[in-house]
Amino acid sequence: MIVATYNIQNIFYRDRVLIKKYREENRELWIKEFETLMLKRMRTNEEFNRMRALSQLLGFEDSQHSPYFTMIHKMGQLFLKKEVAVNTHRATHLTDWNGWVKLNSNPINDIAIENKGKIIKEASADILILLEVEDRTSLLEFNKYFLSHAYTHMLYLETNDIYGRGIGVLTKEGYEVKSMKSHVNDFDDDGNPIFDMDLQEYKISTPNGTLVTVLSTCFLEDTQNPAQSNTKIEIQSKRIAEVYQTLNVSNSLIAVVGTLNVPSYSKLLSSIIGETDLRDVSKHHTFEVDLDKGKDSRYFRLGAYKMGVNIKQRDYLMLSTRLFKAVKNSGLIRKGIWFKKRPQWEMLKSIKNETHMASEHPLVWSQLKIG
Repeated sequence: MIVATYNIQNIFYRDRVLIKKYREENRELWIKEFETLMLKRMRTNEEFNRMRALSQLLGFEDSQHSPYFTMIHKMGQLFLKKEVAVNTHRATHLTDWNGWVKLNSNPINDIAIENKGKIIKEASADILILLEVEDRTSLLEFNKYFLSHAYTHMLYLETNDIYGRGIGVLTKEGYEVKSMKSHVNDFDDDGNPIFDMDLQEYKISTPNGTLVTVLSTCFLEDTQNPAQSNTKIEIQSKRIAEVYQTLNVSNSLIAVVGTLNVPSYSKLLSSIIGETDLRDVSKHHTFEVDLDKGKDSRYFRLGAYKMGVNIKQRDYLMLSTRLFKAVKNSGLIRKGIWFKKRPQWEMLKSIKNETHMASEHPLVWSQLKIG
């Protein structure tokens, strides 16, 4: 059985605010690169293509906008969807698209969507948790056109996120979600929701009848108010530990997965990592991932996954003692991430610039032998 978690950062559409935030974080680097290319007297075709990509990223042009939209007014808000050809024979994410999207969302680059599918297909997980999904319709269309109906069961729940990002669980034939529970209505002492998005519980039966429990969550970063963000993360971590301890009776089979946005050594995660028996799969001796190229292959960055894998750890797959002992193989797939300068690693050949990136997050997986 393979379990995987992937922060897909939306499938077809993403809120403009989130795109703007990403652009602001990288704007200075892009301007510097664009100016360097502008000052060159002779440029290669590859450099001209890079300038076109940078002009789009910097807002000089915006190829994300499509002139073919249908609009609808619903409950006081405007929504849109892309028009599709009626008699098209080529399966794309636009074929038979029925999902409506708020007008403040931007369509994700077509190549990026295809790359999301490639990463998921490579993992071939039996149980897949997808974070930051815009809606159930997107999940169904994505499975149909980009995953070749690989998953027979798909569930989606909305969360507390103001940008409409939810969590989806997909399982292959023989793996069935028996029950599902949301913690969106867990409140702190001041009456505020504990979770930025949610903590969701799934009890999933395997083909041999074994029951596995998966807890999924996603913490959000607030770079404007880091102190407030840290407090929120600590509160969420404590609540996850409480729920986990309640479920972990008689040496249960439990996985806690998701994006926590802080490194494993952080005291903010001490309630989960340290005060419970949960073990991070990246610390397992089987954990494999393509190493960085050049000097970075011999370097260890504090807070990274391991030596030679120098990206900040934000995504976790943590296992109870019994599940950790059942690990046969494990690893991380990051070839869908665009690197800026250093470190560098193997990317999908279809990624030519940032807009083609599948996600800013890697997919983390583990193969388990249970039953």
